[in-house]
Amino acid sequence: MPLDWDKLRVFHAVAEAGSFTHAGETLNLSQSAVSRQIQALEEALAVPLFHRHARGLILTEQGEGLNRTVREVFAKLAMTEALLTESRERPAGRLKITTTTGFGATWLAPRLRKFLGTHPDITVTLLLDDSDLDLAMREADVAIRMHPPRQPDLIQRHVATFGWKVCASADYLKQAGTPQRAEDLDGHRLIVYGDYRPPIEQMNWLSEAGRRPGTPRRSVTEINSLPGMLLAARSGLGITALPDYMNADTEDLVPVLTELKSPRIEAYFVYPEEMRHSKRVAVFRDFLVSELSAMQNG
Repeated sequence: MPLDWDKLRVFHAVAEAGSFTHAGETLNLSQSAVSRQIQALEEALAVPLFHRHARGLILTEQGEGLNRTVREVFAKLAMTEALLTESRERPAGRLKITTTTGFGATWLAPRLRKFLGTHPDITVTLLLDDSDLDLAMREADVAIRMHPPRQPDLIQRHVATFGWKVCASADYLKQAGTPQRAEDLDGHRLIVYGDYRPPIEQMNWLSEAGRRPGTPRRSVTEINSLPGMLLAARSGLGITALPDYMNADTEDLVPVLTELKSPRIEAYFVYPEEMRHSKRVAVFRDFLVSELSAMQNG
């Protein structure tokens, strides 16, 4: 007996939400209607798809297998629908972009007005996440990553190389003095990125500058957000290192240790093979490359 698409859609919503109630809210159906659809699907397949507990629903082994397949099918359908509805004359439709919180909030978000002004038929969803969203599962259409792509089968283009700016507020330096060499940082308060999965490799390099490898100096504050680190430095809390794509936001801070050697940040624009012929992706890629080139050559 062929599977009913409506029941599969309800099943997928329940599997992702973990409850009939939350799935019903997503689908605009009553809890009892959702429950009946799941019961009918289980009867048609002659297997249980969920373990029912007081705290919610847990997929059975058979349910896990079905949900993996359904998730892939719906992801492919969503991608196909987006490509089919894209205008032949000019790019149109929604473009889901993911990138790191720091780059997205400080560099990309202020430039979206210019991009959308040029392409008024495109709408943008910007997903800021310091972990890598799964493009193959359509968690986003395209990504700007601060490292080479780790997912296989993604089209990638190197779009920029960034450096770092070590800086602090004038008030902090007036109080604590200005470091003249890396070793002087031992006597200063450092603000570093405080997460075990930083979005940029060697993110906390300043902690080890001028010290033996493996012996980082203690920081005064750890914040898992580059905008947060910027605001903390601006408040006079201490010295920090920020990527130079944030230079427009650090103009009120005083650069220090400008000759200090720092690692490079390699930025990549990536997207799945299925999006190769998408006009939305093409025009956004060209816009990104143009803006980054203008910034780095300006």
